[in-house]
Amino acid sequence: MNCNQCPVRCRADRTNKNGACGVKGLRIAKYYLHPFEEPPVSFKNGSGCIFFCGCPLKCVFCQNYALSRNTRGKDITVRELADIFIELEERGAENINLVNPTHYLNDIAEAFSIYRPNIPVVYNTHGYDTLESLEIADKFTDIYLPDLKFIDPALSKRYTARADYADYALPAIKFMAEKPLKMREDGKMLSGCIIRHLVLPLASYDSVNIVKFVSLLPETVYFSLMGQYTPYGEIERYKELQRKITAREYKRVISAVEECGLKNVFVQDIESADENYIPDWDF
Repeated sequence: MNCNQCPVRCRADRTNKNGACGVKGLRIAKYYLHPFEEPPVSFKNGSGCIFFCGCPLKCVFCQNYALSRNTRGKDITVRELADIFIELEERGAENINLVNPTHYLNDIAEAFSIYRPNIPVVYNTHGYDTLESLEIADKFTDIYLPDLKFIDPALSKRYTARADYADYALPAIKFMAEKPLKMREDGKMLSGCIIRHLVLPLASYDSVNIVKFVSLLPETVYFSLMGQYTPYGEIERYKELQRKITAREYKRVISAVEECGLKNVFVQDIESADENYIPDWDF
């Protein structure tokens, strides 16, 4: 099958060769109960995260470098993926959290046709998605958990393989933001959208523009501001990325959140910038 699941539409036959995402077949790096997602997602028992290998973005600062560059991982079948859904549900996962799923969309949809868990499904994406793919994902997704990395194309061109990131991410985020919000009385999210944004060094101006964009979305949307940037990945040629963000940079973005009147907000402590938050990969 010629792959067109992400905006690159590389048309690779991923049954026998790698696509623009760097992988063929169906490959994962880890699955477990993850306690460090946003509180309504991890909730009490942890989110049942499944980390998929490969990525079409190739962010130079990727915190999950071994995963995105496919240096670690295990090939599985669609049936085995469905069995992982079952295992995570039986272990008490609050939800099934598909981390970096875009380029595996067809396999994931097939796995859900084999077994649909009785807990929410989280679509945890980098935001580089087509509307056509999201219409497929929407059939099994309860909660959208997208990153919104950049609006400025100069940043996406400098730090990723996709200068057109915002051309796809902004319409995709608007689509995901329409997911109805359903919260249990005890604070667990059953349906909705949480938009994440990681503040980068020397890029707080773009973060402010992202906050302004989010402020125009439905008020039911949650916004998760992350200060955990840690120098990692292929950043030798990027001097500005070889340090953590400053308190002044972070405060500038927090001030924008307050000025724009965002209501449902998670603000990460800047002290979270630590490699201890990067998972160890099992395979």
